[in-house]
Amino acid sequence: MAADDLSSPARKRGRDEEEEEEEVVDGEAAQKRARGEDPEGGALLGLANYEEDEEDEEAAAAAGRRRANGRHEEEEEKEDEEEDEVDNDVRAPERRPRQVELRRDCPYLDTVNRQVLDFDFEKFCSISLSNLNVYACLVCGKYYQGRGLKSHAYTHSLEAGHHVFINLQTEKAYCLPDGYEINDPSLEDIRHVLNPRFTTEQVCNIDRNKQWSRALDGSNYLPGMVGLNNIKETDFVNVTIQSLMRITPLRNFFLIPENYRHSKSPLVHRFGELTRKIWHARNFKGQVSPHEFLQAVMKASDKRFQIGVQSDPVEFMSWLLNTMHSKLKSRKRNRSIIHDCFQGELEVVKEFHKKHIVEKKEDGDEQNGDAGSDIVTETSRVPFLMLGLDLPPPPLFKDAMEKNIIPQVPLFNILKKFDGETVTEVVRPSIARMRYRVIRLPKYLILHMRRFTKNNFFVEKNPTLVNFPVKNLELKDYIPLPKPKDSEKLRSKYDLIANVVHDGKPGEGCYRVFVQRKSEEAWYEMQDLHVTETLPQMVALSEAYMQIYEQHE
Repeated sequence: MAADDLSSPARKRGRDEEEEEEEVVDGEAAQKRARGEDPEGGALLGLANYEEDEEDEEAAAAAGRRRANGRHEEEEEKEDEEEDEVDNDVRAPERRPRQVELRRDCPYLDTVNRQVLDFDFEKFCSISLSNLNVYACLVCGKYYQGRGLKSHAYTHSLEAGHHVFINLQTEKAYCLPDGYEINDPSLEDIRHVLNPRFTTEQVCNIDRNKQWSRALDGSNYLPGMVGLNNIKETDFVNVTIQSLMRITPLRNFFLIPENYRHSKSPLVHRFGELTRKIWHARNFKGQVSPHEFLQAVMKASDKRFQIGVQSDPVEFMSWLLNTMHSKLKSRKRNRSIIHDCFQGELEVVKEFHKKHIVEKKEDGDEQNGDAGSDIVTETSRVPFLMLGLDLPPPPLFKDAMEKNIIPQVPLFNILKKFDGETVTEVVRPSIARMRYRVIRLPKYLILHMRRFTKNNFFVEKNPTLVNFPVKNLELKDYIPLPKPKDSEKLRSKYDLIANVVHDGKPGEGCYRVFVQRKSEEAWYEMQDLHVTETLPQMVALSEAYMQIYEQHE
């Protein structure tokens, strides 16, 4: 028993000596590997694949940065760990990016599923909710952040076995977890759907295109005549967008992003993206979801217009045009594409009573006498983007058939408000008599019929039908217009291109719009996702709420 106790320290010392010898051998082998030699005597291969050599590349890059910047090793290791967590190509452009292998023979391209790809929604990571460096998985369509070793996209590629991703900002495609960039022309159609592009020649010929496009599900659609998804009670936005898409100069302006690159407003850029998606001929589906545009509207309007709350398209149109003008105008000139299309000018004559007090003095005492008033007239020039027309009140009594008579009124009768002679009485902000006269006509004339009146208890809707011409509205026959200059021609003839209609009770109904397709001169009825061709005669039978007329060339 004693002999065993004495011999145990000797055995322990022997094991320690053997471990030290193994460590020495392992250290020598490691040094040979670092010099590029085989520990068994041969030479190692010069290059290894991405997974085997990733740690060596990181270490070499870290050492190079330490020599270049003279930083401490501990700080450099900490920075390398941060680079692994998130791809910092966007956050830290001053750092030298890691070289990425470019390959054309990716074996996973057949796993790309175009049916699930939808780039209409906000580009946020589905896990971290960050909008920095977001990649879309081309297999399941979900968004993930980064492509480093500890990023959400890298983890998703390992857990789900989805390997093809595209950067939503740079449009570069990558294979994860291998990490190489994919250069394959088969992905070009995805890039065009992610960011539609138009050349100047395509923009000029877009109204001549009569060809239908085919979506992935086999359905056909007309570029520019696609339905808009109603997120939740956002039909007032949809009819406004569909109407503005018929304004040729406005549409052509927003189809080319270089025209508004100077603007920093997200609302302007989201409207441009939505315009390009509506007119794109290579979409994967026959409808567009204006989700990103609605988010920009909510933010820019301080939630005056928001998803889930029904609003008035006339108020939204007025707010949108004024806001986009303020974001697009330059400092030197107070003009924009909005004013070039829609701005006209009115001469306003305002008559109101100016009260004054007559004072009489008798025997040195002041007494208040009779109050008198004078009629004061003020004339001013006021620019306008749209004109509001007043409808005659509906009848109060029913006819012999116990049905309310729906009155009709010609458009020319209610246009007399702007002949310079008809008096309109207003009570706000003060009681006055107003006369209006158009002194400059815009290229695109927006009219809205004031169907809704609010009182202290509820909102009333006027059901009066307005009879209007679809083509050749000649304004000079009904309202006086200023004489043009010698070199100019009086352009007072207009054609209808969009007609917004309200159906149902006030506050509960829905909106739809009739629009004209110029390439065929055909009319279409659009209500959210539903797009159907209709006859021009049906356009005139509706309860018009807002109309857009185009001036003849």
